[in-house]
Amino acid sequence: MEIKLENTKAQMRKGVLEMCVLSIISQKEAYPTDIINKLKESELIIVEGTLYPLLTRLKDAGLLEYTWQESRQGPPRKYYKATPQGKAFLDSLYEAWSKLNQSVNQLYNL
Repeated sequence: MEIKLENTKAQMRKGVLEMCVLSIISQKEAYPTDIINKLKESELIIVEGTLYPLLTRLKDAGLLEYTWQESRQGPPRKYYKATPQGKAFLDSLYEAWSKLNQSVNQLYNL
C-alpha cells in the first residue's frame, strides 16, 4: 500500500484547522468568506463545505457566537466571534500545538 504525500498533508491541515479558524475569529468578528480568504492567504485551502460544519460545531460547543449584520448586497450576513470560552480553548490548543511542534522538531533533528 502506497501512502500519498498529498493525503497526509491534507490530514495535517485538517488537524490544525479548528485552531486556525478560532485564531482568525478571536482577532475580530468574521464573515465565513473572510475566514476562507484568510486561510487561503496562509495556504490552508478550505472550501465552504468544510468550514460551515466546523463553525456550527464550535458554536454548539459554546466557543463561538454570531450576530446578524445588514449587507449592502443581499440578505443579512452572519458574523462569528469567539466567546471567552472560545478564547480560553484557543489558548489551550495553542499551548498543546507548541508542545507538539517542539516534540516533532526534537525527533526530526535526532
